[in-house]
Amino acid sequence: MQYQTGFLNHFATQAVDGALPEGRNSPQRPAFGLYAEQFSTSAFTAPRSENRRSWLYRMRPTTEHGAFKPYSGAANFAAADGSHTTPNRLRWDPLPLSTSAVDFVDGLVTYGGNGGPSEGGIGIHLYAATASMTGRAFQNSDGEMLIVPQHGALLITTELGRMDVAPGHIGVVPKGMRFRVELTDDTARGYVCENFGAPFRLPDLGPIGANGLANPRDFETPVAWFEDRDEPFEVVQKFNGSLWATTIDHSPFDVVAWHGNSVPYRYDLARFNTIGTVSFDHPDPSIFTVLTSPSDTPGTANCDFVIFPPRWMVGEDTFRPPWFHRNVMSEFMGLVHGEYDAKEGGGFAPGGASLHNQFNGHGPDVESTAKAMQADLKPTKIDNTLAFMFESRAIIQTTQFAMTGGLLQSDYDACWTGFPKARLP
Repeated sequence: MQYQTGFLNHFATQAVDGALPEGRNSPQRPAFGLYAEQFSTSAFTAPRSENRRSWLYRMRPTTEHGAFKPYSGAANFAAADGSHTTPNRLRWDPLPLSTSAVDFVDGLVTYGGNGGPSEGGIGIHLYAATASMTGRAFQNSDGEMLIVPQHGALLITTELGRMDVAPGHIGVVPKGMRFRVELTDDTARGYVCENFGAPFRLPDLGPIGANGLANPRDFETPVAWFEDRDEPFEVVQKFNGSLWATTIDHSPFDVVAWHGNSVPYRYDLARFNTIGTVSFDHPDPSIFTVLTSPSDTPGTANCDFVIFPPRWMVGEDTFRPPWFHRNVMSEFMGLVHGEYDAKEGGGFAPGGASLHNQFNGHGPDVESTAKAMQADLKPTKIDNTLAFMFESRAIIQTTQFAMTGGLLQSDYDACWTGFPKARLP
């Protein structure tokens, strides 16, 4: 597959020579009888630095469809209403894989979230799929979707082209863009952050300077690709928290050329340049931020996407795992592979998840704490691991499935039981 590189540059690409017009975005007669359509994910009058839009030149306009009707699939893909939310620290076993054919859309399960499409916030979902999406597409009109595969690679076909997204990578699909997910392995499982707020962007680097964290050049967006298929396609749309469906008589992936900066993209998390101390103290998780969705409060995110990749630990006279803390941010954590250094020895498994809502104390378990306090502090490589967090400034409300679906671990609090009492002189 071919890609263009750079984070939200203005790209121009065509699958057929001559399909991309020159000089005018919406010419009277586009080449080959194509239709010009603008795809906007920001207000028309947003500042230039914030404005996101792309011009699509397609075989048919997206206006050609019948009425949407309620969709009855994906029964556990739903908003959290807050009635099942507690202050307790929570941890879940991985989602099981179905023995029947379940695609990405029907395999989505909501664990929690906050806000909504009108006020910002996030939705947090896991997926477990055993079949590719065939003859159908999905459009999320409520939020941008950040997809984190944990098991099984995905082929994500969007209106602007195709992306292969394997575990260790992320894929991001803009709000309102149609896409389908095919499996390149027999099964697939992973995590999704549905972002209702400001689109994800790179965090400012501040005193870090010009280099570090995620580099713009390492983000990849697909080149134009289309399919000319005249056959029924189901389009499932998430709108205002509910799912709807309609059928069209052709493939929705018929964009022959496009240019702009409202685009899908992927990123290889192994390219993240981790920053850490070379003297003492454990830096806070902000230094692991890959992408951020800012809020109206400077420095307080609607959502941060944070990773904990392989890295060296070298601080002197320093407790090296994450310290015990209570935080204004709510933290939903997942594990792609390996062990997380603050929860060693089982319990937090790849494909599983945990939630520490704001101001509820958490940190390393008893065993990890004792090991870290007694360790010989020579340079140590944390390797063969990849964990991440979706962090939000608001309480993450949990769903009924998250609390009663049979995957919640009832003994999670026990990992913090048995800390020896400090002995004072």
